[in-house]
Amino acid sequence: MKVEQIYTGCLAQGAYYIESEGEAVIIDPLREVAPYIEKAKKNNAVIKYVLETHFHADFVSGHLDLAAKTGATIVYGPNANPKFNAHIATDGEELKIGNITIKVLHTPGHTLESTTYLLKDEGGKDYAIFSGDTLFLGDVGRPDLAQKAAHLTQDELAGLLYDSLRSKIMPLADDVIVYPAHGAGSACGKSMMKETVDTLGNQRVRNYALRADMTRDEFIKEVNDGLLPPPAYFPENVKMNKEGYESIDTVLSKGTHALTPDEFETAANETGALVLDTRAAQLFAKGFIPNSINIGIDGSFAPWVGALIPGVTHPVLLIADEGREEEIVTRLARVGYDNTLGYLKGGFKGWLQAGKDVDTIDTISADEFAKRFHQSKLAVFDVRKPGEFQAEHVENAHSTPLDFLNEHLAEIPKEGEVYIHCASGYRSMIAASILKARGWNNLVEVSGGFKAIAATDIPRTDFVCASNK
Repeated sequence: MKVEQIYTGCLAQGAYYIESEGEAVIIDPLREVAPYIEKAKKNNAVIKYVLETHFHADFVSGHLDLAAKTGATIVYGPNANPKFNAHIATDGEELKIGNITIKVLHTPGHTLESTTYLLKDEGGKDYAIFSGDTLFLGDVGRPDLAQKAAHLTQDELAGLLYDSLRSKIMPLADDVIVYPAHGAGSACGKSMMKETVDTLGNQRVRNYALRADMTRDEFIKEVNDGLLPPPAYFPENVKMNKEGYESIDTVLSKGTHALTPDEFETAANETGALVLDTRAAQLFAKGFIPNSINIGIDGSFAPWVGALIPGVTHPVLLIADEGREEEIVTRLARVGYDNTLGYLKGGFKGWLQAGKDVDTIDTISADEFAKRFHQSKLAVFDVRKPGEFQAEHVENAHSTPLDFLNEHLAEIPKEGEVYIHCASGYRSMIAASILKARGWNNLVEVSGGFKAIAATDIPRTDFVCASNK
């Protein structure tokens, strides 16, 4: 028996490869399926099943392409109603892979079709659970995403989740391994651990949701406490996962089309495409195409794209570092942004050589920021999460979380200098680029973010234990 977790940090997502006696199963695959196929081929194995724990909201699964390319059967748990051919398993059903067994445990609550897969080894012993978004490490799946489709309230879904955990998962032995679909950083939960694998016994100790003495009402209250609104792209990804999408091959072919500066400019003007600059923040600040948005590829790229670009069908034009174009189109497709029209040939350097217009954003060091702060009253806007801001912030700074920047636009003046920072500089440049594109020409980004600011003598609030909310 072979079990491998394939973890993708930028999405905080875990897919799984399970193999026995020449047969393999993939659980919750990413959009690009070639790595799974190559792995099975290398091991002389045939992919028999693609198991989906639920209709994912935070990424587009590769189930359809994987099934089409391998002939594998897509499997969902009870209550799933996809618009494509799939096996809808019954609660307790057992699937044979080589000489191991995977048992279907219906665990509704995060969604109505949410299912946990229990892996039994060659001797029939419970070995591991692949818990999807039902059970995370340190947390459980949020119960607010499926309420509209399920025609249930958030509290009713939370109650179902409580029942699922106690009837299907908590009776299992302490040595059963827990393999969740997500880890820390995912918007599918609120307080996940940084680890990506654990035992059920340890989770009984460390996960608030598995307290033996917790009542149903206490669980409902705690699991719903502090949930931030989900990113806007979540329902669109659910729809794609449930109804289907273009093959990743087609998306890559279209998106990796090189455009000359003139062609790029014409495409932007004629299609209304969003110009997405994926270079590092400090490179972007020194020069960029007017009205382009910066979301650096070397960061939590896909989740920020999903949170900030309205509509997964919106056309996108790319500025990328040479050689990374296919990677970027792939990572966009992971969250459903399939309408990439092409990329700028020669990158930003090609744009400069063509003599096209450029724009810049002022950036200063934390030391210079401190100097100015002591000289006069500054308008400071902190785009970190509310929990980060509450933990410690610059005195008199405004909390304007990047996720909800649109809700704070009226608070940001267009006269006088506006100073923007985050934790390290990644999110603040995203915010600055969005504001710049919308007419703010008075922005100053603090390089190095709060980490660098904290090393200066700028007055800050007293530190309190940080929250990830």
